[in-house]
Order: sequence, then C-alpha cells, then structure tokens
Amino acid sequence: MDDDENLPRLINDPLSALVKQDLDPFSVDELEERINLLKSEIDRCEQKKSFAVSHRASAEDLFKK
Repeated sequence: MDDDENLPRLINDPLSALVKQDLDPFSVDELEERINLLKSEIDRCEQKKSFAVSHRASAEDLFKK
C-alpha cells in the first residue's frame, strides 16, 4: 500500500502539506509541541467520530420503529 493512499484527496488540504513538511529544522521542544498538538487533534477527531457513530445509531433506531 502506498503511503499517499491514506492522504486526503484535496489538493490544498492542510493535512497533506503537514505530512510532507521537513522535520529537520525543528528543535526537540518544537517537535514535542507539534506532537502534543497532533495528539489533541486526534482526540478531537475521535470524539467527533464517536458522536457521529452514536448519532447515526440513534437515527437508525428511530427509523426502525
């Protein structure tokens, strides 16, 4: 599997630019800050996903009745 297959398809997508960024110029502190920000974003995405799954399940239950 090619790594690019996991990237968003939008040309100007900020995530695409982020993953292509050269990390060599970053200090250890800057890398740690970046990691913490990315972990926070992952948490935010997981919360949104959980909400969406729950919301969909609730909607499906409602329409099954």
